Amino acid sequence: MSKRRVVVTGLGAVTPIGNNVKDFWAGIREGKVGIGPITKFDTAEYKVKIAAEVKDFNAKDHMDPKAARRMELFCQYAVAAAREAYEDSGLNIAEEDPFRAGVIVGSGIGSLQELELSYGKILSQGPNKVPPLMVPLMISNMAAGNISIQLGFRGKCTDVVTACASGTHSIGDAFRAIQYGDADIMIAGGTESSICPTGVAGFTALTALTKCEDPMRASIPFDKERSGFVMGEGAGVVILEELEHAKARGARIYAEVAGYGATADAYHITSPIEDGSGAAKAMTLAMEEAGVQPEEVEYINAHGTSTHHNDLFETRAIHSAFGEAADKVIVNSTKSMIGHLLGAAGGVEFITCVKSIEDGFIHQTVGTTETDEECDLNYAIGAPVEKEIRYAMSNSLGFGGHNATLLVKKYEE
Repeated sequence: MSKRRVVVTGLGAVTPIGNNVKDFWAGIREGKVGIGPITKFDTAEYKVKIAAEVKDFNAKDHMDPKAARRMELFCQYAVAAAREAYEDSGLNIAEEDPFRAGVIVGSGIGSLQELELSYGKILSQGPNKVPPLMVPLMISNMAAGNISIQLGFRGKCTDVVTACASGTHSIGDAFRAIQYGDADIMIAGGTESSICPTGVAGFTALTALTKCEDPMRASIPFDKERSGFVMGEGAGVVILEELEHAKARGARIYAEVAGYGATADAYHITSPIEDGSGAAKAMTLAMEEAGVQPEEVEYINAHGTSTHHNDLFETRAIHSAFGEAADKVIVNSTKSMIGHLLGAAGGVEFITCVKSIEDGFIHQTVGTTETDEECDLNYAIGAPVEKEIRYAMSNSLGFGGHNATLLVKKYEE
């Protein structure tokens, strides 16, 4: 069966530097950093004091109050981003076969907040005081479920959970669904909101988070002084559409999804494999599907978490996948501005790739000043790069050894 072409026709985002794509991208272009002191809970007894929080988000601006009360933040972010992407695309589901329109939006964790609240009630008041909606508020698939309910998409509706690769795998799986005829339209991406006592304590105990309190030096991917990631939150959601379907309704086409690679390290529950071979294979698979050579890829939006192992091993992976072309490709990390959005990271970073192609703009890796000896690629340090981009790549690497790569192409007839 021949694969159908898939294009991007809508974008939606809720991020620490903007609660829609317009504001997010303006923040990206100006190098805005959305990191600051945690305001969601008292951090007096916590070693980690900062995060990249979403600011001034009001769910009632995006859905009716009753619906908002039946969603936790990760779902609210997802619905807000999905609605923006839907409106941006110009789709009208009433004019479509709803069973040909699906949703794949992942969350790495779901709602730790609801778990904290309900367990607290068990301890203080007993099990009979647990809220009746505890389970549907908490479970991670409810982001996709609520989007489907809100927008009327009745096709394939699933939730990919692969930790920090969830958003990228979700877009990749949606891409496959359209390629092979399971759907004509897909809403896809990732969402997360885990800046809460349990989330911060857990990642701190894992020694994954930086203890640096300077927002400009906390998330510094590939820097020799990097010391861990900064937890972020938000959602990145896109509309993917079969090319002929998009053209038939006169849709604006942002870009084309050209390739997707997914592999496993089969190595360690938190560390990527040291030679980067798993991530390298994911990149190679994406390029092979797209029919492009490494020297044709101008830009890589790296996973780039600002942890020692990720940045070093991802650098090795790029060298392995790109060979001599690794020295020419421009690499950056959006996490330098918005922190690590966990399951939402891949969705937001995919949008960054699409907007980079549209504008011919590659943002700098903000805050990074001096790389360590083994991080030896062009990480766009010190200034953004203005250049035409035909192919952009987005990488996501998740705990458990999950690797995912998407290759985005400038749309051409």
